[in-house]
Amino acid sequence: MGFCFHLVSVIRFHGCGYGDTHLDESGHSERVEAHGSSYHEVNDLIYSEQEVVELVGHSGVAFVCMKESRWILIHSNKLTLTLTPDGHHAMLKGMDGAEAPAIKKSWLQVETQYLVIELRKKLEVGKTYWLYTEFQGELTDDLGGFYRSEYYEDGVRRVVATTQMQPTDARKAFPCFDEPMMKAVFHMTLLHAPGTVALANGMEIGTEIITMNHQRVLQTKFEPTKKMSTYLLAFIVSNFAFIKAPQREKVLIRIWARRKAIESGQGDYGLNITGHVLDFFQYYYNISYPLHKSDQVALPDFSAGAMENWGLVTYRESVLLYDPQISSTKDKEVVVTVISHELAHMWFGNLVTMKWWNDLWLNEGFATYVSYLGANEAEPTWSIKDLMVLYEIQPALATDGLSSSHPLSCLEDEINTPEQINALFNTITYKKGAAVLRMLSEVLSEPVFAKGLHAYLNQFAYDNTVYTDLWGKIQDVVDLNPEVSLPATISEFMNRWTLQMGFPLVTIDTQTGTISQKHFLLDPDTEVDSTSVYQYEWFVPIKWMKNGTDMGQYWLLKKTDSHLPMKTNSRWVLANLNVSGFYRVNYDAQNWQRLLSQLTVDHTVIPIINRAQIIDDAFSLARAKIIKQTMALSTTKYLSKDMEYVPWDSAIRNLNYLSYMLEQTEVHGAMQNYMRQKVQPLFNYFKKITSDWTQIPSRHTDQYNQINAISLGCQSGVEGCMNLTSMWYKKWMENPSKNPIHPNLRSTVYCHAISAGDDVEWDFGWKMYNNSTISAESKKLMSALACTRKTHLLERYLQFTLDPYKIRKQDALSVMVHAAKSVVGQTLVWSFIKANWHHLLTEYDFLSFRRVISAVTSKFSTETELKQLQQFRSEASSAGLESTVQVVDLLIKRTKANMEWVAENKEQIKKWLIEESA
Repeated sequence: MGFCFHLVSVIRFHGCGYGDTHLDESGHSERVEAHGSSYHEVNDLIYSEQEVVELVGHSGVAFVCMKESRWILIHSNKLTLTLTPDGHHAMLKGMDGAEAPAIKKSWLQVETQYLVIELRKKLEVGKTYWLYTEFQGELTDDLGGFYRSEYYEDGVRRVVATTQMQPTDARKAFPCFDEPMMKAVFHMTLLHAPGTVALANGMEIGTEIITMNHQRVLQTKFEPTKKMSTYLLAFIVSNFAFIKAPQREKVLIRIWARRKAIESGQGDYGLNITGHVLDFFQYYYNISYPLHKSDQVALPDFSAGAMENWGLVTYRESVLLYDPQISSTKDKEVVVTVISHELAHMWFGNLVTMKWWNDLWLNEGFATYVSYLGANEAEPTWSIKDLMVLYEIQPALATDGLSSSHPLSCLEDEINTPEQINALFNTITYKKGAAVLRMLSEVLSEPVFAKGLHAYLNQFAYDNTVYTDLWGKIQDVVDLNPEVSLPATISEFMNRWTLQMGFPLVTIDTQTGTISQKHFLLDPDTEVDSTSVYQYEWFVPIKWMKNGTDMGQYWLLKKTDSHLPMKTNSRWVLANLNVSGFYRVNYDAQNWQRLLSQLTVDHTVIPIINRAQIIDDAFSLARAKIIKQTMALSTTKYLSKDMEYVPWDSAIRNLNYLSYMLEQTEVHGAMQNYMRQKVQPLFNYFKKITSDWTQIPSRHTDQYNQINAISLGCQSGVEGCMNLTSMWYKKWMENPSKNPIHPNLRSTVYCHAISAGDDVEWDFGWKMYNNSTISAESKKLMSALACTRKTHLLERYLQFTLDPYKIRKQDALSVMVHAAKSVVGQTLVWSFIKANWHHLLTEYDFLSFRRVISAVTSKFSTETELKQLQQFRSEASSAGLESTVQVVDLLIKRTKANMEWVAENKEQIKKWLIEESA
């Protein structure tokens, strides 16, 4: 298999050459504003199916100089540039009669990933020049830039050449102006081997056979792309097959994947919903989809979950492919929400793009929020918008309550390096971004919010923006809608939520009617280093109810205020209805007791989402030492009467935190008893409505809560639960070709059966993992294999993560995190990481690895574990690994906080649990 490609891009940008960079005499540079226009041409990629794949190409860039300069900079990373006869990395020529200055010297600036060219004379304003480079590189399996992915089909090894450019890896494919605001029109031609198919952002307009180097190859040409950023560029050469939807309004919709996956129907669900979601967003934005096609491609190896390349969206197999016989309801939900997320970007992010990465949240936060709207359109019976509170808002509150959090939008000059850019792809950007945009939509109403988005997208189509542009267009719409009444402008309201980190704790005293706000910190003893021009105060929209009656919305606009309708001695007050605002709520002790009493007497009077909120807020307030831990535990007492998924899932996550912290103490047994007592009625309920586990509930959220009932039931020792999961697994072992376990239940059944089993259960799971051709099934088995409590099996499994032919590179770190969830696994994984530290740092980017070691050590809470971290820090310091030392310092700090928490809370929790379980 071999191919090459020819790429032409036309770019308008603010700068000459790379123009937006200042250099000192040593060649170091910094980002500044830039002006100009350019044209790219890339040619000759040689490809072979060897262990190391060689990339050979040349690139031509035509640009118009808008400002005198004797410097030309263009991004290039991990490419070997061929020197000219004069010993330079590039050649420069004048065009249209212009005379090009001679090159004085050129070099590659590795830290900033620039090819730097110093000229003997300045470029002239208004003149056009041609910059030409030749280069070599490797098509490796590093999952970034232009890389290779491998899989086996019918025993034959197949290789896919594919791309992942976001955020800063287009420069690994060819020298280019690799910044979001350097938008271009790309004209692309791909040369590839007979029997393969080539895809790119634009629609293919013709394929012909040509001869190159005495070999017959296919040449596929594509229509020019729309004007877009380099990080959205994509091209793929593969043996994939596809299915397509009937032609609809000039938009071709196709699903591409391994041929076997397509033939078995795994792309059908994705194909069916893509059209529905595209139609919804065209209606929602009131702007037509701007391209002629929408290709969705499932890749065997992919670092991200999915990537919104314009017209050629790429996915991990597990988030695009769905088999109704093998995939679970959760798998189905993931497919629809991820497709919706990526298609939302076709307008918000692709059509209109942030000027620089410091406003990444505009792209990702928005796509996360509206993905729930698109998914709700595709699956209207699921009530999926309610799940946003569990999946996005509560995790965002947990992260943003840390002193190490950061504002959604930071200063442009604070984000310069690829490492700093990559660090922004985090919970705050995605989840908090979605939460505050949802809050704005709730304040304005969805129709007014959508009109503002239309105005924004229409005004800035094919351009770049900053966050103030969005606020301005929404303000224009608000000004034309007198029914919308706000106490401040959109900017004054939203800047407080986007330009300072954190969120407020709103405290309501029903004895006096006083309302106050304070920056909430999960650890009250930490100090916030960063200052805020808003002094960590917010304009807070408070929707509230009194004794089940909706009382409308109140605005808290200062640190302390009074609202007399909230003053009461007999009726309960509940604030932040349906968690429409991004904040936590505390009450006076009497109101807390009235809420607890209402939950006990008739919990259905309180909305489902708010039952989850009460639990989550209470446990977070207890961790922050604002209320007692026993008060938080009291919010779970009523759960034996509540069969709804949302409050149960919130409770399980918070109870599991306590369980993890107390797992190595004498409180663990009492904790297990209490959890068993609470989940027993839920377990019995689902046993009954499923006719002794022979059926699956019809409601979407009931299907999820059935999983909770079994998982927590087995975890806490509910009678018959472990026998049930082991029995199902053994039946499957007896007849591997017929799996009796419903897809919804497989993750939890596999895990508990392997946990309770021995080598034979683990070996069977490993065999089925290797035999699986369904990505979602493979993922379930991969996680479950980490549930074993047998030391030798876990050690073997961890060694497998070093071999990409056993565990794919994209999954290896995930296996470590899953294995560390048990006490025995945590110890083994930490030892494994320390022993293989240098290897793992070489194979994975530091940001990904930092997240893994943070997860693996998250439960450290003993003196022994603290000493292990301190010893590792000493070793890392001696080795000169300063980045590692900084990370371990944070882990040491967290471990000390965990130890302090256990010491302060262990006895009172033990006493409360024993009394409640009596």
